[in-house]
Amino acid sequence: MGIKMRLRILIFIMGSVFCAEAQEVLTVQEAVKIALDNNYQIKTAQNELKIDELGATLGQAGILPTLDANLSDNNSIQNLSQLRNDGTLQERDNVKNSSLNYGVALEWTVFDGLRMFANFEQLKETKKLGEAELKQAILTTVGEVMITYYDLVQQQQQLSALDSTLIISEQRVELAQNRFTIGKASKLEVLNAQVDLNTDQTLMQRQQELYKNTKIQLNEQLARDLKIDFKVVPEIFVDQKLALDELETKVASENPQLQAEKINKRISELELKQIKAARYPSIFVTSGYNIGSSKSELGFAISSESRGFNYGFGATLNLFDGFNQNRNEKIGKVALENAEIAIAQQEQALSSLVNTTYQTYLTNISLMELEERNEAIAKENLDITVEKYRIGIIPTIEFRTAQLNYINASVRLSNAKFQAKLSEIVLKQLAGDLEI
Repeated sequence: MGIKMRLRILIFIMGSVFCAEAQEVLTVQEAVKIALDNNYQIKTAQNELKIDELGATLGQAGILPTLDANLSDNNSIQNLSQLRNDGTLQERDNVKNSSLNYGVALEWTVFDGLRMFANFEQLKETKKLGEAELKQAILTTVGEVMITYYDLVQQQQQLSALDSTLIISEQRVELAQNRFTIGKASKLEVLNAQVDLNTDQTLMQRQQELYKNTKIQLNEQLARDLKIDFKVVPEIFVDQKLALDELETKVASENPQLQAEKINKRISELELKQIKAARYPSIFVTSGYNIGSSKSELGFAISSESRGFNYGFGATLNLFDGFNQNRNEKIGKVALENAEIAIAQQEQALSSLVNTTYQTYLTNISLMELEERNEAIAKENLDITVEKYRIGIIPTIEFRTAQLNYINASVRLSNAKFQAKLSEIVLKQLAGDLEI
């Protein structure tokens, strides 16, 4: 290897070390934590849950009484003419009259066919629905972040493989040029080596572009400055111990989409219960305390005052509403039936997705093991080919074939690991079991 080539490799290694120190090494756990703190979808789901929590109260359900304060102050100035029974006539202008009334009034529905209690249960179920939706938002966001993160790991591995082969291609150009100089190679060999080097440089630039764009995408998912630079861990580790039976059990009990459908069914049951409550009477009690005073410059009483406690009760019962009650109950039953259908549909869809994804997971693990062996073989073959090319006992095309075989084997291996990790993430996401 020439002095020029040794110097370039040394500069590359030193530059790589410097960049590694300058850039933040972001782990997948740190990325998930940042997403949980910053992601807009999660924040929105959290706020929606807060709204549901604030609404799940006895007062919102109508179980508690209402207490109102009232105040009225009326004044008038009138011109009056009064003819009394004894025949006398009294006339006055600008007569002032005033009245002041204030107090408190209480109204409490004590029975409405148990509608208020069904409403309260519905509000609590709505809160549970918000919790399921928040969990789904978290799982979706974390899954997306993890997939993008491991995509970056895969791309970083491919960049490393391209770095290695680029150095080899540069070395090949230098060797071809040296051999041409001393008359042991043709100009065609030099040109072929230069073309292959240019091709490798193009691949490197495309891969670097994709790597930088994926970094921007991850920063966007983390809801942070898009220009923050970082590195990811160098390797992908796949959990190879997932069992289908355990996954199916967890999906049935933990999947937030399925839980949401079950909650929607319960809400439909409570809505039907509220509709049926309209067949019963509503009974309410009222009470209050009022203070009143009035003044008049003309009349038998110049002023009067009153204060006191009042109470009572009332009841209402719908006797006929144009058959709307029957129609509403039928609609409620159909809505409940649809909720049951939605649960069955969701269960089947999840079961199908889990089974197909699990088969893909097994295939990807098998391919990952195969590609590991392939890369080791391709690397050994490339090392032998480089030495043979250096001493000039193999043609250029054989050298290039070994080089491309190694690049392709490295790319396939990193892609196989990524696909296996992707299957693992999706399975754990469906089972509601992502490590958060």
